[in-house]
Amino acid sequence: MSTRRKRRSWSDEEKREICAQAVLPGASVAQVARRYSANANMIHNWLKDPRFARIPADPGHVEDASFVELELIPAACPATPGVAVPPPAPVCASRVDITLSDGRRVLIEGPTALSAVMGLVQGLMG
Repeated sequence: MSTRRKRRSWSDEEKREICAQAVLPGASVAQVARRYSANANMIHNWLKDPRFARIPADPGHVEDASFVELELIPAACPATPGVAVPPPAPVCASRVDITLSDGRRVLIEGPTALSAVMGLVQGLMG
């Protein structure tokens, strides 16, 4: 006598939410799959489907995008007497994709310093 496991059925909204979490910076599809007890290959398939993934089919075209002019001014750090600290190597990314809680996305392409991204995120939260 064999027992069959019942297949889990995912609503379109659940698929959208899972896909949104899978494309967040620092997230991996495998981690998201484990969180939802889902198969990572299934999530990869959903990410290819425009109904669930919020990735435009044409990389040059972003729907419902709005841009804000941003000027970054480096902040001066107070010097600590007698302590020589070598400057850290800049951490850069070639593409940053931020999904806001209301579903809007901020996409930054091209070499971008992590410090600039962090400033943008802090500005969005402020």
